[in-house]
Amino acid sequence: MSELLSRRLALLGAPAHLSLLVQGRHGIERETLRVNRDGTLALTEHPVALGSALTHERITTDYAEALLEFVTPTSHLPAQTLEHLDNVHRYVYGKLDGELLWSPSMPCPLPDEADIPIGYYGTSLIGRLKHVYRKGLALRYGKTMQCIAGIHYNFSVSEDLWALLRTEENGEQDAQAFQSERYISLIRNFRRYSWLLMYLFGASPALDKNFLRGNSHALETFDADTLYLPYATSLRMSDLGYQSHAQKGLTPCYNDLDSYLGSLHKAVSTPYPPYVEAGTKRDGEWIQLNTNIIQIENEYYSSIRPKRVARSGERPIQALRSRGIQYIEVRCIDIDPFLPSGIDLDEARFLDTFLLYCALNESPLLQDGDCAACSDNFLSVVEQGRKPDLQLRRRGESIAMTDWANELMDKLKPVAELLDRAEGTDGHRQSLSKQRAKVADPELTPSARVLAEMRQQGESFTAFSLRQSEAHADYFRGRPLAAGPQAEFEAMARESIEQQVETERQDEGDFDTFVAAYQASILSIAT
Repeated sequence: MSELLSRRLALLGAPAHLSLLVQGRHGIERETLRVNRDGTLALTEHPVALGSALTHERITTDYAEALLEFVTPTSHLPAQTLEHLDNVHRYVYGKLDGELLWSPSMPCPLPDEADIPIGYYGTSLIGRLKHVYRKGLALRYGKTMQCIAGIHYNFSVSEDLWALLRTEENGEQDAQAFQSERYISLIRNFRRYSWLLMYLFGASPALDKNFLRGNSHALETFDADTLYLPYATSLRMSDLGYQSHAQKGLTPCYNDLDSYLGSLHKAVSTPYPPYVEAGTKRDGEWIQLNTNIIQIENEYYSSIRPKRVARSGERPIQALRSRGIQYIEVRCIDIDPFLPSGIDLDEARFLDTFLLYCALNESPLLQDGDCAACSDNFLSVVEQGRKPDLQLRRRGESIAMTDWANELMDKLKPVAELLDRAEGTDGHRQSLSKQRAKVADPELTPSARVLAEMRQQGESFTAFSLRQSEAHADYFRGRPLAAGPQAEFEAMARESIEQQVETERQDEGDFDTFVAAYQASILSIAT
């Protein structure tokens, strides 16, 4: 254990400070495709019974119209967050008419690209902007990619905890700057070690063969309908997932917030020749918001993002620049097809342990070839993480992935113990033990279990996924919500529809002017 980490854990372990560890916030965003009972993509509109995808706080859509996204409120304890997620599933399953929620991250068999509906958000100016943004994504990356699902895990440390560390270590630094600096340090360590999360929780080693649309690939044939890689952990996070030639040189430096925001600002304000050639309109219809490297900040694809809740009309870059980092969003988590909600408490507790370790441990600046090594290690594990004696790169030297993983498990142990003391449980240590067992035996990982189940049952990826989806549907439908929570969800659905109607009624001006003003808002930000 580093001296810095040891000192910080001792400080936080003092009776007067221990409660700070349970005052952070957790939130989960879970995506899932709506599919028909035969496992094909649902081509229906977003169900009215779920409310408005534009204005509902808990139930929306992401890219494709069929890609639901469930958003939990934030809670101090991950168990509370998972309870919220469970309730959303139970409500939605009470409203779906003959449809299922697809269990894994990689999509079901898809229709032709032209037949995949893009998310629609009504006729308001902001609703049309969200739709055109998704049209731009379809133009740039294809609609097939807009059907991939994942889990985003939002995590924050108590601001009082940061204030305590600031007082002890750098009392003269501005509080906002200190907090942002600590979160950037967390992100650097996450980049160093997130390959471990892909090994432990990657759950997409196979996919339906039509996902590739006949394009060249290096995958192997599992059966007539399924492609896979024998040692892969997460094809979702591999080169087969969201990729962008325009973003190849974008990977921002996480050595400070300003350089990150500078990279992002450049991307949203710099034209990219192929997009310029396509233009923003075709036959008078908008096809993308602009011709820049990315249309808006959210188009930058990364495994983790610094975040700040934006005010009405405020761009994400503006929020971060003016008020600093508030929390981080982990975006590389696959949906576990064996779990009804796609994630469970053991996984959440390990993520908390891992992220707190990244936040509290020393975090040298990334320089020379560090960024490339981080990316290479991550890609190696997503493509061949269960390969015997897989070697990664650490500080310019080769190291066996399992050796490095076991070293990290040892370093995570005191963090897990401290979290258990704060919560009065042994859940973090138990989770750590379960993850350590996966390092010892790759067959315990979700990715290995998926392939083993498919082999045992003689199933294609689609058949396995449909069977899991049906089992999860039975699980949620067999546990209908109590009257109180049900009424709350019903009210949220009604109110969201009323809010969308009111937004559309109050709109003034034309869409072209609205888009121009939206673009001007980013160009006006000083870098």
